[in-house]
Parts: sequence; C-alpha cells; structure tokens
Amino acid sequence: MESRAKAAGHAVHQQLIVFPLGLLATAVVFDLIGLVTDDGRFASASYLMIGAGVLMGVVAAVFGLIDYVAIPRGTRARRIGIMHGGGNVVMLVLFALSWLLRAGTGGNVPDAAALVLGLVSLVIAGGTGWLGGELVDRLGVGVDDDANLDAPTQLTTGISVRRAPGVAP
Repeated sequence: MESRAKAAGHAVHQQLIVFPLGLLATAVVFDLIGLVTDDGRFASASYLMIGAGVLMGVVAAVFGLIDYVAIPRGTRARRIGIMHGGGNVVMLVLFALSWLLRAGTGGNVPDAAALVLGLVSLVIAGGTGWLGGELVDRLGVGVDDDANLDAPTQLTTGISVRRAPGVAP
C-alpha cells in the first residue's frame, strides 16, 4: 500500500524519521562522550538534541499514524505497525523523561537515571527501526499498492534479494 501522506512523491513519515533517530542517537553518544571527557558542553548539546528529537518524533508519528490507519485490519503489516508505533511512543516518552530529569540542571551532567533512560530508549529505537524496515522493505507499506501485507519475515525465510520486475535471478 502506498503512503497516504506524501511530499514530492515520497512518504512523509519515511522522510521525517531520520531527524528524531539521528538527533536522539547522537544525544546518547554525546552523553557518553561528556561522561568520559567530563566536558559539560556535550551534556548541554545532548539536552538540546533530546528536546529537538522528541519534538521531531512527535511530528513523524503523526504521519506514521496516517499511514497506519490505512493498513487493512488482520494483516501482518497491521500487527507490525502497532508494535512499531507503540514502541516508538514508549521510546519518545522515555527520552522525554530523560529530558525532564535534566531540565532542573540546565541540561548539564545528567544523573544516572537520565543516562539509563537514554540508553534504554536507544535500544528500543533500534528495535522499532528494524520493525519500520520490515514494514517498508519487506511488506511494501508506504511504497507499493500491490505489496503483500502478509509476507513472512526474513528472519524465518532467510535473506532474499528483491529484483525489479522482469529481471531474471
């Protein structure tokens, strides 16, 4: 199924997700660098990136929801979509909590709870990112109206190479 929300011919959700993923992953990396180097500027930058990443995540989620509601009920794509979206909501809430824990300190030197929330969130983002890839790459959600929304996972069927129509193996 093709995306219901497009800009310049491409799915908006898929264009936007690079921002929260990049910002939030980099925020965790900056926290670790700041911790190792004892340089508060990294923690301050991380604080700002988390705020921007959560905001962009909410914007991306709106477009993801638009695409999700168009997926037919009872399909594998619908089940994966709910795990993908639900996991991303949890991830954004955990990052927002990490951001709030830092707010009283001006964003400098996050405490252990803020760091753990960021690390756990990053692990969740890895899982939900894989699920998003499964939706787009394997099931064709957002890119192909003739997609098989019930295609099996590559984890059980092995790795396959998609070929253009008419191209011999």
